[in-house]
Amino acid sequence: MSRAEETREPRGHHQGSDQAPVASVQPAGVPSQGPVGLADTPAQKVLRARVREACAAFGDAYWRELDRQRAYPEEFVRAFSQNRLLAALIPDEYGGLGLPLSDAAIITEEINHAGGNAGTAHAQMYIMGALLRHGSPAQKRRWLPPIARGALRLQAFGVTEAAAGSDTTQIRTEAVRHGDVYVVNGEKRWTSRLQNSDLMLLLARTSASPPGDKTRGLSLFLVDLREAKGAVRAEPIRVMMNNHTNAVTIRDLVVPAESRIGEEGRGFRYLLDGLNTERILIAAECIGDGRWFIEHARDYSKERVVFDRPIGQNQGVQFPIARAHIAVESADLMRRQASARFDAGVSCGAEANMAKLLASEASWQAANACLDTFGGNGFAADYDVERKFRETRLYTVAPVANNLILCYVAEHVLGLPRSY
Repeated sequence: MSRAEETREPRGHHQGSDQAPVASVQPAGVPSQGPVGLADTPAQKVLRARVREACAAFGDAYWRELDRQRAYPEEFVRAFSQNRLLAALIPDEYGGLGLPLSDAAIITEEINHAGGNAGTAHAQMYIMGALLRHGSPAQKRRWLPPIARGALRLQAFGVTEAAAGSDTTQIRTEAVRHGDVYVVNGEKRWTSRLQNSDLMLLLARTSASPPGDKTRGLSLFLVDLREAKGAVRAEPIRVMMNNHTNAVTIRDLVVPAESRIGEEGRGFRYLLDGLNTERILIAAECIGDGRWFIEHARDYSKERVVFDRPIGQNQGVQFPIARAHIAVESADLMRRQASARFDAGVSCGAEANMAKLLASEASWQAANACLDTFGGNGFAADYDVERKFRETRLYTVAPVANNLILCYVAEHVLGLPRSY
């Protein structure tokens, strides 16, 4: 972060005035780096520059056309696989970069800050975490190297069902064991990127939950979609942003028992282990979005002249942008705190959840300020505001609703009675 300019007197200030001096703003285009101890390290600054350079090949026109066609970012994914940025969290012994989560969050942040959509990046990063943490040595040796080099894609996660959204314990998809295989039947909803994945992580019920522990009885499987032709059918769901999500029907899918991740019946626990990673990566994306909105609103408000003055000279335009900036930078501090605790191996559930809530709300606040600043032009596709506006709205409700985060904080942080 550049050193702030010296404090200077505002226009009209004089000795003895009640008005306090005002310090200059952060240099244009430079995000805050947090307090000492949470600022980017020299290596992280290099990584941030590397990601920005990689993103430069995929400008606004690229993402705008993908959005128009509702197309998968094939060229982007291929490039970010070749440079191993999608393998950021895979250990170097398996061909990945072996980076901490703090660094991976920089990648997703910068993709969105550049005007892109990091959905394919965060999906591969956190989905493969279950394999990395709970897979057998043989499973890791078989699958992680080709995932790391981009030969295989693991970007689909079959969890949510029509009757099992926030309450994952209500999953009805069943996996029945027959000797050395499981036969899976059921339906999933909101399974994204299935058509563009070679592998899918699948959560299914393998037994009834015992009394007093409804989280038991669910198991996690790594499904090779290349061998599941005919047994897995995807029906695309058109949504308001370019997200490639599906309703999935599974009929008599045969999965080798050796493809089960970890112990039978403990899949729910394995799922929970990856949620902090997901929350932090999503928070970083929202911060990238927020900075994109703020910078575009700032620049446009300087250039747009109405009644012989730039609209950015009006407090009615300035204040919403300034408030959004404050919200985004505050959320970034929580994101950095959460990722630092994660990398240190200490409890970070509260911080990860709070970071996701703060960042998603801040990015949505910034989106509204930006759209208001652009006025009618904000609704025109060529300005990209409406595309980013639609994309960032998702994160206040998914992958976890912010109201559920409030329930978590109330119960697990503040010690209030459980509300659901």
